[in-house]
This record gives sequence, C-alpha cells and structure tokens, in this order.
Amino acid sequence: MSRIKTNWITRITATLLQLLALLFSSCDRNRIFEQNQSIPESGWAQTNPLKFDVDIKDPSTSANFYVNVRNADGYPYGNIFLFIKTVFPNGKLSNDTLECVLSDEKGKWLGKGMGDIYDNQIPFKRNVRFPMAGSYHFEIAQGMRIESVPLIMDVGLRIEKAE
Repeated sequence: MSRIKTNWITRITATLLQLLALLFSSCDRNRIFEQNQSIPESGWAQTNPLKFDVDIKDPSTSANFYVNVRNADGYPYGNIFLFIKTVFPNGKLSNDTLECVLSDEKGKWLGKGMGDIYDNQIPFKRNVRFPMAGSYHFEIAQGMRIESVPLIMDVGLRIEKAE
C-alpha cells in the first residue's frame, strides 16, 4: 500500500477515534477543559507551539492536568519532550518541561491503541489550584532535538477536577 494511502487511512481512523472520544466524554463530570489539536502530516515543527485558552471561573477547585499525545506506530522514538508555557491572567509566566514516555524499553507502545494509532494521557500536574480566576493561556511545543517530529498525530490538554 502506498505511503499516501496509508497516511490517508491513518488520518480517517484518527478522526473517527476523536469523534468517538468526544461522544463518550460528553458525560464526563470531572472535566474542566479538554482540547486536542491535530499536527500536520509534515511533522510537528519546534516553531509551531499549540495554543490553548482556558477560562477558570472557580479557582478554589483542585485540578489535575494531563497532556494527551496520539502517535502513529512508526513514530521513531520511545518518548517526546514537551515545553509547556503557562500565562496566568495577571501576565505571570511559568515554564515546564515534560517527558512523555510513549513506549517501554522493548519498544512496545504504552498507549491505548487501535490499529497503528496510540493514545496516551500523561499526568502533568496533580492536585493543584489555580491561583486566581480568569483566562489562562497554555502553549505546548515539542522539545526534541530535531526541527520537526514525525508521526505525532494530535496533542492536547486536559484539566479535570481532582478527586
């Protein structure tokens, strides 16, 4: 099968999985925010951070943060490093680095998979409170040592109420 046809089938499968996830997550009472963004087929460039805006009305609620990463079976690495920038409503900045381990030491993918696509939900921060109400801006950039990372399909941010 040609590479173009395989990529096309992979993209359709990923879109269907996103729709199913959206359908099943619509009754998720703990979710404060969740959004995933598609990465271009050409790869995820270091100069192309993903941007997420989150409006927090009640800062008294403790929250857990996760980064969602969807990778194809051909992804050439066992992990991906991410740089996460947070801009608070008052303009204060916070920068974090997160290593997302995507496979075990033998190369077996850790995410939940269907076909050749694997979904990972990596914990980023646990049981934290927003310091104030308002609009928070998050940017997630790939922090690998190459200009463009191939076969990362989607990356997202999930914030949920801590239990």
